[in-house]
Amino acid sequence: MPDNIKQILLELQKKRDRAEQERNERVREIYNIIPRVREIDETIKNLGLQCTKSLLMTETSSHEEFVNALKEEISALREEKEQLLKKYRYSLTDFTVQYDCDACSDTGYVNGRQCKCLKQRLIDMAYRQSNLSGVLQRENFKTFDIERFSADKFGKYSKSPRDNMSEIVSVCEGFVHNFDKGTAKNLLFSGSTGLGKTFLCHCIAKELLDKGKTVIYLTAFGLFRILEQFRFNQSEASLSSEQLNAILTCDLLIIDDLGTELSNSFTLSELFNIINARLLENRKILISTNLNSEQIIETYGQRIFSRISSSFEALEFYGEDLRCK
Repeated sequence: MPDNIKQILLELQKKRDRAEQERNERVREIYNIIPRVREIDETIKNLGLQCTKSLLMTETSSHEEFVNALKEEISALREEKEQLLKKYRYSLTDFTVQYDCDACSDTGYVNGRQCKCLKQRLIDMAYRQSNLSGVLQRENFKTFDIERFSADKFGKYSKSPRDNMSEIVSVCEGFVHNFDKGTAKNLLFSGSTGLGKTFLCHCIAKELLDKGKTVIYLTAFGLFRILEQFRFNQSEASLSSEQLNAILTCDLLIIDDLGTELSNSFTLSELFNIINARLLENRKILISTNLNSEQIIETYGQRIFSRISSSFEALEFYGEDLRCK
């Protein structure tokens, strides 16, 4: 069972225990204030047992009359109980456990299937873990505006920035659509700043998070800071260990702004290990960088470039800086 589900089910168990405890406390309070209600409940319980025993016996007209009499007595007692509760400003619902989700009684499952409340909790948890919970309401496929990109020819390129971006968006949508099929390659966004790379990272993240996938978004600087804490800072080792596990096991890892961090032997080794580990487990990666192919080789070496070039679909962004516009 995935750790996220285990954690949520543990939270639901605590919620159920708390709800049952609160119900028992309410009942004790009512019994102390209205002792007659306790007497009624005990009497109804005993009459119910008598009714059950009688139903198990051979059916005769006398037994039927006896059972009907018991049912009438129970009904009268319940009505008396309800009137007493109203008098003291209580209600019958005070005797029931108040679950947050009536469909599954806070178990997370209905008839062996995940309840909608469990699915929503998984999505909410994925959002929190992704580091993107706020920005995705602003930056997603619904708010993406292709008209912001120029329809005019740009530099050496045969396609306009708008036509190029239209094709890139189509590839990104296909990446999301085919995510579970294993047919989509990992993605490499390259190009200068202000061309929509991070925006499209957010678009993909939101679509997958809304499908219940786990997505971790980190800048290259943030990624290597976590790895550095895990390797060298013992006081932060426990926290960074959990973060490292999430980085390795999440459904999609997004590394944004690769190339802006300080590159050294440590970052080169750790980057290769992260990419290699995820590729071996067939877990998807999306990398965004300002570097071109030659610069990636120069900065990270042939070994890392070889893993990227063979396992990633490269998408080049070009045009005018939208942030300046």
